[in-house]
Amino acid sequence: MSYRDVATKPVLGWATVAVGARMPVAMAPLALVFLVREQPGGYTLGAILAAAYVVGEIVGAPLLGMRLRAQHARPQLAAGLAVGALAFGALGAGEGTHPLVLGGAAFLAGAAPAAAPGGLRALLTSLVPEQSVAQALSAESVLTFSVWAVAPAAVTGLALGVSPQLPLLLAAVLMASSVAGLWLLPAGWQSDEDDRGGESMLKIMVRAWPVYVTGAASLSLLALAELVLPALLEQRGIAVGWAGPLLAGLAVGSAVGALVYGLRPWPGRLRTQSMALMFGVSGCIAVVALLPSVGLLAVGLVVAGVLQAGAMLTRNLSLREVLPPSALAAGYSVMYAAVGAGYAASGSLAGGLLSVVAPSTAILAGVGLTLVLTVVGVLGEVRPALSAGGHAAEGVPESAPVRGGGDTESRL
Repeated sequence: MSYRDVATKPVLGWATVAVGARMPVAMAPLALVFLVREQPGGYTLGAILAAAYVVGEIVGAPLLGMRLRAQHARPQLAAGLAVGALAFGALGAGEGTHPLVLGGAAFLAGAAPAAAPGGLRALLTSLVPEQSVAQALSAESVLTFSVWAVAPAAVTGLALGVSPQLPLLLAAVLMASSVAGLWLLPAGWQSDEDDRGGESMLKIMVRAWPVYVTGAASLSLLALAELVLPALLEQRGIAVGWAGPLLAGLAVGSAVGALVYGLRPWPGRLRTQSMALMFGVSGCIAVVALLPSVGLLAVGLVVAGVLQAGAMLTRNLSLREVLPPSALAAGYSVMYAAVGAGYAASGSLAGGLLSVVAPSTAILAGVGLTLVLTVVGVLGEVRPALSAGGHAAEGVPESAPVRGGGDTESRL
């Protein structure tokens, strides 16, 4: 296994478009906080706007993603990204605007382009041979984690050094550029609507729920690290300014983990890999909650990032196993919504607990929630095999794909 089939001109063009579409997503929550922090309500209003943006993503991703048409996805993706660019522009140009209007624009900025991550991922996997899909998804994860590592610093520098409106205006320009870039890529990807066996898209999405649950669990740990880390540093008597470098280390670890995962095949089924990696990440975050020094915190977060990248990749690869090709873009979009919901749920739990318990205890409670979600998801993936009569020894696969195809894990 190598990245040779991924290092092509079409994939490079795809990466350029993906950066334009995803950098605004990574910038948005923090940019919205900086936009209104000097207005009445300040940080509280900023948190509400950021929440409206995330809710827009969670609502828009499944609703729009399930309506994507494989062979003609470009117009739908372009329309969503264009409306998102306009919404970001309205936020950046809306100084002094009523908070309700800002909230509506933030929701629209999150919802309109929310199908783009799933659609672009499906487009990427159509640009490489089937045997290189794992490497393509690994390369995509490296790109995504790199964007998320750069975005906070860019937003902070522009908002504090130039203008609080500038990050959102830049986000509008970047998203608009991704619309133009779509015409450098194929109009869509090949898909056969008959591969669903007559099932509705909604029914197929529901049958894949265990993969979404474990996907949500994987990002809930990231929420713990990002949202509770400043309070944890204060509890340990460490300068809060270390939060930025430590989170950058987490992002770098994730990028490295994604790269390493795609270098070789790994033993075990995808769900087994996912469970082992999720337990590993949970252990790292639990240990981080108890570590006393910056150096040890950095090591724990970097290792957590490495393992978390692998956990997310196993979930995306699992969708290719359990969904028919015509439903993959929708599946990726639902996964996008699921991980956003996991992030929000874990962050809300930890945030609520911070008012009554120590930060370290809040993190441990969040880890407990993650472990519960992981176990529920894994059991959900195993149950179809058990309900089928437990005939694995007689040649029945341990988990039957929705599309009725072979078990792709044997090739990974």
